[in-house]
Amino acid sequence: MSSLASDWKKPEYLQQAFVEVALRNEYDTGKHLVRKWTQPIGIWLDHRVGDEKKHEALARMHMEHLAAITGHELQLVNELDKANVHLVFTRQSRWLQEVQSLLGSGAAKNLHGAVCMANVATNIKDEIVKAWIVIPVDQAQMHGKLLACVVEELTQIMGLPNDSDKVYPSIFNDKTPQDLLSGLDGILLKMLYHKEVIPGMDETRVKAILTPVLKRWTRDGTLANADKVIREGKLYPLLGY
Repeated sequence: MSSLASDWKKPEYLQQAFVEVALRNEYDTGKHLVRKWTQPIGIWLDHRVGDEKKHEALARMHMEHLAAITGHELQLVNELDKANVHLVFTRQSRWLQEVQSLLGSGAAKNLHGAVCMANVATNIKDEIVKAWIVIPVDQAQMHGKLLACVVEELTQIMGLPNDSDKVYPSIFNDKTPQDLLSGLDGILLKMLYHKEVIPGMDETRVKAILTPVLKRWTRDGTLANADKVIREGKLYPLLGY
C-alpha cells in the first residue's frame, strides 16, 4: 500500500487500510473479524488526578465527534455501574498498577514504549461489550500526547484497534503530524459503522459489502470532502484548524 497522502481517497487504498486497522491487533499478529459496538456506549470518567474539567471537556468533545461520524450513541455516565467504558485519568507512578488492575497482567508486558493504553472485550458474536482506557496524564503531557491519547484510545475502542505505518495520514500511524482524526480516520469509522457491516464478518465478506459503498462515496463527494468535513469536530478550532 502506498503511503502517499494523496492516495488514500482511492477505494482500493481504503479497503486495505480498513483491513490493517480494523482486522488486525496492535499486540498480536493474527487475523481478526469485524468488532464493533451494537449497544449504546456509556463512558465513566474516573479522575484520579486533577484538571477534571479539562479532561472531561476533551473527552466529551471527541465523543460527540465520534457519535456524529458513526451515528452510534456515546454518552458520559455518572456511575461505574452504568458504564461499559471505564476511562481512568491517572499518573505515571500508578501506570503499571492501573493497567494490571483494569486490563489484566498480560497487558503490562506491552507497556514499553506506550504512552497510554486501551483494551476491549467482545462477546461470542464479536460485538464489543466493554472497554477500558488508562491515560497517565503526567506521562502523556511529558510526551505532548494528552490530547492524542484521548482521541486515539477513544477511537480505537470503537473497533479500530491496530496501529499501522501502512495507513497515512491517520492517528493510527505515529508518523502523522496531527493528534486529531484525519479525513481518512473519519472514513474508516464510517466504514466500520455502516449499517451493513456486521460484527463477526471476515475480510472477504466485509470487502464485498464496502466495495459498492466506497463507489457511492466516490461519486457523491464523501471521499473528496472528507478532510474538510472532519474539521467540523469541536476539538479542531482549539488547535487552530
